[in-house]
Amino acid sequence: MNTSTEKKGQEQRINRVKPPLSKWIRFSIWGTITILFAVWTSSAWWLLALPFFFDLYITRFLPWGFWKSFKNKTLRSIFDWIDAIVFALVAVYIINLYFFQNYQIPSSSLEKSLLVGDFLFVSKLSYGPRVPNTPISFPLAQHTLPILNIKSYLDKPHWDYKRVPGFGQVKRNDIVVFNFPAGDTLLVDTPNPDIYTTYYVFALENNISEEQARLYIHNHPEVFGKVIHRPVDRRENYVKRCVGLPGDTLQIINNQLYIDGQPIQDAPNVQYNYYVQTKGGYLSDRQFKIWNISKEDRELLPENSLYTTLLPFKKDANDRFNPIYLLPLTRSVLEQVRKSPFIDTVFIESDRLGDYNIAGPTYPLNRKNTWTRDNYGPLWIPKKGATISLTENNLIIYTRVIRNYEGQNLEVINGKAYIDGKKINTYTFKLDYYWMMGDNRHKSADSRAWGFVPEDHIVGKPVRVWLSLDKDRKLFQGKIRWNRLFKKAS
Repeated sequence: MNTSTEKKGQEQRINRVKPPLSKWIRFSIWGTITILFAVWTSSAWWLLALPFFFDLYITRFLPWGFWKSFKNKTLRSIFDWIDAIVFALVAVYIINLYFFQNYQIPSSSLEKSLLVGDFLFVSKLSYGPRVPNTPISFPLAQHTLPILNIKSYLDKPHWDYKRVPGFGQVKRNDIVVFNFPAGDTLLVDTPNPDIYTTYYVFALENNISEEQARLYIHNHPEVFGKVIHRPVDRRENYVKRCVGLPGDTLQIINNQLYIDGQPIQDAPNVQYNYYVQTKGGYLSDRQFKIWNISKEDRELLPENSLYTTLLPFKKDANDRFNPIYLLPLTRSVLEQVRKSPFIDTVFIESDRLGDYNIAGPTYPLNRKNTWTRDNYGPLWIPKKGATISLTENNLIIYTRVIRNYEGQNLEVINGKAYIDGKKINTYTFKLDYYWMMGDNRHKSADSRAWGFVPEDHIVGKPVRVWLSLDKDRKLFQGKIRWNRLFKKAS
């Protein structure tokens, strides 16, 4: 008499000989999906999955689900969980690479368009997903595994840049998620400011060249920390608004953005810093909430400081300054502040305070550069296939582009350019480049600080806010911004 185990064995042998129609249908579906995916990504590697699908549904040579015959229920349960987790990780890996990615807004550079605490669905399909430079990586970890504090990816194999066809291209005023261009090299212990700004500032402070500063910093890890390098797809994710497209000539004059000589209207939620002096009292928390100014953005200036010494603020009858704030304001909120009965003086913050540059250095980081945060350019944005004549002046702007992003062995000697030791007078760009700026214009470290964003750094487009948490409020006191849930990210 056959036991139940023998019956199962007989059924498996029968299934191997003649799989049911349903198995053929499942294999056909997954096989078709795999072939279409391989065609879409232009990668034959995905076709390696076909033999596994064929065996899973048809031949059954591999012991799929071998643990299901275990007599120990606990062991079966453990393997069931492992099976589910592995399947989930593979699914998340593919979805994260080619379809959607989660992103959290960490800073106020895009206030009030996107708020600190917004969680976004980022569409990879909007501009076409990239084939990963580092395909072997742990899902959901950008570059470092938490707790273990080790790299979440393997350096090899390393694939060159390739973008899969998507629904469109980056347009002006799109909000874009991208890998931080200046994040190719960084100090592990002090990632901010970026390492190129660190070289520049250290060189200025010590009256040495940037190359001497670079060598000193690299040779003294006990002081500055370890220097590491990251591939493009493992650099930090940033989110800004694209204001300049390939081939544009961009300029900023007194905070007004110009493209090809024509003024460009700011997005509705763009804001600038303003000095706001009251007529006597301090502003209440309630008033700040009415104006939608977060605690992080409320700056009360000290009475005895360079601000009060160098700026035209008024004093009261006791020869003291009424409270002075530095606040980021949108156009609409600015009008409310100016009409407020308890506000005396309102004027925009300049990037200079007397002889002091309070806005910091701008790209390109060169001592000949006189551009500032509020008055910048004109600057031509490189376009793929465009050829420019190289001069001593524009080499200051494009050296990092040609060297770091285009991968050329460029040297500049006495104002002349050499690639692989051969003198060149012109250069043709291989990639398109973009200019990204934050809507919170005076509190955004953007392209004005670190330069162009190459096309191979573009990650995707935020499409929806799926969760929004207000860090200034407690859980049951309005922490969840319900009105922002599933709001379009724009």
